[in-house]
Amino acid sequence: MSLDPQIAMSRAGSTALLVGSLALVFVVAAIGGLGTAGGLRDWYDDLDKAPWNPPGWVFGPAWTVLYVLMAVAAWLVARTGLEQRAVQVALALYVAQLALNLAWSWLFFGARAPGWALVDIVLLCVLVAATMVAFWRVDTTAAVLLVPYLAWILFAMSLNAWIVVKN
Repeated sequence: MSLDPQIAMSRAGSTALLVGSLALVFVVAAIGGLGTAGGLRDWYDDLDKAPWNPPGWVFGPAWTVLYVLMAVAAWLVARTGLEQRAVQVALALYVAQLALNLAWSWLFFGARAPGWALVDIVLLCVLVAATMVAFWRVDTTAAVLLVPYLAWILFAMSLNAWIVVKN
């Protein structure tokens, strides 16, 4: 039994979008990781951190889950039709917030500029919220998948703010 060629193309296109979405977030994660690695041991470890700062081993698994959720959310939006204006706007916001996400690692760890990183993460929170609204208009599940991400970066913002105030 063979599949209708249009259905097969649709599935192939959808799979390609998912793979592309996953690749994008993990490229962002890898580049961010390069910025982070430079400041961990010889700078970050010596900072006065918030009492609620989790142990270092928590960050890798947390970000892995968050990046997968983000990629799936973007895929859900993209697969509804890249030619749709609402999808284009939602994905433009998504890419913009990914850029701010990436910038944060380089500002905080790479440049060792927690004040500028705090400005970045505040803007990041606003953009993620805007992305969630835009995603909601296209696919509600996609918006819901970004809730843990927004919660995590709000938490990270509190950690960043503590460091700005106490160091």
